[in-house]
Amino acid sequence: MSNKVCIVGAGRWGINHIKTLYDLDSLAGIVDNDSNILDNLKNKYNGVNFFTSLDKAIEYGFDGFIVATPAETHFKIAKKIIESGNHVLVEKPITTTLEDAVLLNNLAKLNKVNLMVGHSLLFHPAFKKIKEMIDCGVIGDLQYMYSNRLNLGTIRTEENVLWSFAPHDIALFQYFSNLEPKNINCIGSDILQEGIHDTTITTIEYPNNIMGHIFVSWLHPFKEHRFVVIGSKGMIHFEDSKENKPLIFYNKNVEWKENIPVAKNGNSELISFDNELPLKAELKYFINHLNNKSIDIANGDSAIDVMNIITKATSSLLKG
Repeated sequence: MSNKVCIVGAGRWGINHIKTLYDLDSLAGIVDNDSNILDNLKNKYNGVNFFTSLDKAIEYGFDGFIVATPAETHFKIAKKIIESGNHVLVEKPITTTLEDAVLLNNLAKLNKVNLMVGHSLLFHPAFKKIKEMIDCGVIGDLQYMYSNRLNLGTIRTEENVLWSFAPHDIALFQYFSNLEPKNINCIGSDILQEGIHDTTITTIEYPNNIMGHIFVSWLHPFKEHRFVVIGSKGMIHFEDSKENKPLIFYNKNVEWKENIPVAKNGNSELISFDNELPLKAELKYFINHLNNKSIDIANGDSAIDVMNIITKATSSLLKG
C-alpha cells in the first residue's frame, strides 16, 4: 500500500498498530514522548521517521494519523490532527466524554477529513459473517444478543472496565441492530479501586422488543469472549477466546402449537469465515479511505452512538 501513516503512541496497543502498518508497507512515522522507546524502535523499523513532538510530525506531512495513546489524551491529540486537515483513526474510546466526541466529529466534518474510531471487531471476519447472516434473514427476526468479555487482564487505574471493554460490544450491538436503544441499565462492582468498576452488566432495550446484555470483567478466573445472537428462526454463537474460534449456527427456535410455545431443536452447523486479523482489516480500510472516500464503518457518527450509550450506561451504573 502506498499511503503513508503516522502512529501517535508506541505503547502496549500502539505497537500492534506499528507492526501491522509496517507489514502493510504504510508505516511512515512514529510519535512518542519517550525517546528511549523511539530509540528501540529505530533498530527495528528502517525508513521510518521518529518524533517526540506531534507538531513536528504534522509539519513533516503524512497521509493520515492513528492515535493510540491513553484515552484521556485522545481528544487533545485528535483535535490538533483534525484541525491540521489530516485524516485520523482514534483508538477506542474515542474520547472520555460524549461532548468531546461530538466536538471531534463536528470538527472532522468542518475540516472535510475522515474521523474513524478503533472498533476493530466491526472488521472481524466472524462478526462480518454474522452481520451477513442477520441481513440475509438466516436467523429470522433479531430478538436477543449477549456478549461476555471476561479475563484476568490489564486492570486500569483511569477508566473502569465498562469504558475499557464494552465499547467493542456496544459497537457490535449497533452494527447488528441498526437501531437506537430506548432504555439502558447498568450495574457493577468496584472491588479493587473505589469508583473504578471491575465488573459490569449492561442491559440494552431496543425497539421491536429486541434485548441485549453485555457482561464485562477484568477480575475473572479465565478468559471468555463469547457472543450469542438469537433470532426467530435460528441462533448464532461465536467463541473468540477458544483456540479454533468456532462460529456455529443452531437451527433452533420456538414454535407455537395450540397456543403453547414449544422448543424446536434442529441441527447445528459450523460456519466458515476468513482468517484475516481484525486490526489488519481495520487498518487496510482506513488506508484505503485516505483519498477522501467516505467512511461507512466505525466513522465519527457511529462513535457518537457508542459514546452516547456508554455515557447513559455510566449514569445508570453510578446511580446504582
